[in-house]
Amino acid sequence: MIFAKQLLNKTVLLSDGTVVGTVHSITFDFRTGALVNLIVKPKNNIRGLKEENGYYVIPFESVRSASDYVVIDLRRI
Repeated sequence: MIFAKQLLNKTVLLSDGTVVGTVHSITFDFRTGALVNLIVKPKNNIRGLKEENGYYVIPFESVRSASDYVVIDLRRI
């Protein structure tokens, strides 16, 4: 098990190993407690990622794994 707080500042990778950036913040649904989005400070320009105010907004459902790195599946975005 990993707590949402432990995801902060972790490196975010695409499933092919491309570095996306680092986790800056996390949004969640207050009613259910479900994680909704990762807010990622970009290190590389990745086509297909939603960008707002200089950060990538990545749906949490696209996260494949989270341990030393957060790995996302671009096909699920």
